[in-house]
Amino acid sequence: MRTYPYVGPPDIAAAARHAPPGTGLPDPAALAAWLAEQPSPVGPFTYTVGADETLRLADRRSEHVACAGGGAVLAAGEVTFGPAGGGRMRVVEVSNLSTGYCPDTACWPAVAGALAAVGVEHPGGFTQAVVFRRCRGCGAAQVVREGFFVCVFCEADLPERWNLDDRAT
Repeated sequence: MRTYPYVGPPDIAAAARHAPPGTGLPDPAALAAWLAEQPSPVGPFTYTVGADETLRLADRRSEHVACAGGGAVLAAGEVTFGPAGGGRMRVVEVSNLSTGYCPDTACWPAVAGALAAVGVEHPGGFTQAVVFRRCRGCGAAQVVREGFFVCVFCEADLPERWNLDDRAT
């Protein structure tokens, strides 16, 4: 699986060094305990999947780089849970929406594995899949909307493959 480095603004990464990381949830009991402590046990929450394949959750207002403890991730985005019956939880919504890591939609297997490890049913894919690209013309990182691979800033064509680890313009 690919790891995604933080590619967002440096000032956010600097501020995140002083924020607590997300809570690592290695198993179903840890997830249940963490959700029970939240004001809303369904979310939405910020999540990351670290290089160790562990799911980390934090308040939705948390930056992904803080949730990840500043390190590279296998996946990042937002997740909302709902009851699955029998005291279990399921994922109702999940995305790869992280403008700090801009993970490719191909990170889904890491998300699925981390959710399986904590015993959570999931929809089998992102309910909102976000496509990120870096413009080779102006260097801006951006979201591709409606399959329109053109930079909103300089109108250059955006690459078809994920390229956010390439800072060269």
